[in-house]
Amino acid sequence: MNNILVTGGAGYIGSITCKLLAQKGFRPIIFDSLEKGHRSSVNDFKLVKGKIQDRELLAKTIREENIKAVIHFAAYIQMGESMAKPGKYFQNNFEGSLSLLEIMAKSGLDKIIFSSTAGVYGNPKKLPISENDPKNPTNPYGESKLMVERLLSWYDKIFGIKSICLRYFNACGAWEDGSLGEDHDPETHLIPNLLKAVIYDREFILNGNDYQTRDGTCVRDYIHVVDLAEAHILALQSLLTGDKSDIFNIGTAKGFSNLEIISMVEKVTGKKVKLKTGPRRPGDANVLIADNGKFCRKFSWQPQYSDPENIVRTAYLWHKER
Repeated sequence: MNNILVTGGAGYIGSITCKLLAQKGFRPIIFDSLEKGHRSSVNDFKLVKGKIQDRELLAKTIREENIKAVIHFAAYIQMGESMAKPGKYFQNNFEGSLSLLEIMAKSGLDKIIFSSTAGVYGNPKKLPISENDPKNPTNPYGESKLMVERLLSWYDKIFGIKSICLRYFNACGAWEDGSLGEDHDPETHLIPNLLKAVIYDREFILNGNDYQTRDGTCVRDYIHVVDLAEAHILALQSLLTGDKSDIFNIGTAKGFSNLEIISMVEKVTGKKVKLKTGPRRPGDANVLIADNGKFCRKFSWQPQYSDPENIVRTAYLWHKER
């Protein structure tokens, strides 16, 4: 059995990817500090509690667990916070990844899937966004991820560490039965905050309505977390069979505005959102929609769960039981 080290595996996307990995015959070994992740999300799997900056613990885990490849999720992810605390993001996201790669090189571990982001593009010059388009992050979060992509390229050239970077767009939704889902503190993502607003009968503040879009609100490409997990496993399998390093967008190639998502939440829940417009979030791009053709062609992949109604329905199942 292939043992896979999953950094940040107790988090939202990481825990669902671990569940799918196990269903596909892999054995996930989770490496997580539990600063943002949740032990309850990974009770079925081995958990090593630690930060990826702890090189001694990383090396010991890779050696003792006979790790064959890494899926690297561990990162801070709040774009707005990164504008206020850039050092926190560069130290954790970039320096943490450097620590991981140094130990991989010393351990002879040469395969890694990296959780990147559409945030590397910033405000795109054209839509949909393709992998070769200009990279102009609008916040330190996106910049930190782009820096890691460049780091991975050098570690391939120098040490032969093969990587696949997945630049994904807006991860959302939950496991089909609502047993695993998004649980961030604080929560900054649109869909969970909308659902919490309707579940607890609270006001929802919409961050800006003057963007250069069809209805003045941000437009995003929403990818269901299970489709995203499947993409990670396809990328992993390709590296394990000897594929070269590469970079792919993971999205649906469709965009929905904040107001359109609000309407879907109202449809699924049968409840009206108490909407109030507030200021923009610093660093937010107008529109982010993926050209996912490169990944679709290579892996004969199409999103199976990413219909907006299914996204909101599964997320609602998760949140209403919290």
